[in-house]
Amino acid sequence: MYGLINKAVEGLVRQRFGDAMWHKIREGANFPDEPFVSMENYPDETTYALVGSATKELGVSTEDILKEFGRFWMTYTAELGYGELLRSSGRSLPEFLKNLDALHTRVQMSMNHLRPPSFAVTDETPESIVLHYHTERPGLAPLVVGILEALGERFEVEIDIRHERTAAPRPHDVFHLRWRARVGA
Repeated sequence: MYGLINKAVEGLVRQRFGDAMWHKIREGANFPDEPFVSMENYPDETTYALVGSATKELGVSTEDILKEFGRFWMTYTAELGYGELLRSSGRSLPEFLKNLDALHTRVQMSMNHLRPPSFAVTDETPESIVLHYHTERPGLAPLVVGILEALGERFEVEIDIRHERTAAPRPHDVFHLRWRARVGA
């Protein structure tokens, strides 16, 4: 994964739990005290080790950490200069979800080694959609849930998410989304 991901993990931990906790997590992951380089490619194991160490040090589940990271990721990337890219990817939740692969293709132009996930939308209605998530990286479905929750906030909808793992036609995660306008929005 690119250093951008690890920098975001660091940003989340420092912002919510402080510098001292970040140093404990970094040490627990056996990562030297040096900054991550956003455009450098790091082994996936580095990110998984940071999440594992955070789970231990913070005393929360991996699922909760990944969900919170997904929520944080949307704000972090927008502030880092990807806001216009995010805005141009859709004016509504369903439009944005249908454009996820195109968004990743655009990011891939500047990140040659990016191995993004793939998304497909099926069973769309005015208030629901089924999102299929394909990735070579195991265990990241909770991160997608966090991103989807953040997108619900962005598009001012209350979103219900039901996740399942399926084997057909090839193993992947499926998110059944249903939304309604946020009260007062």
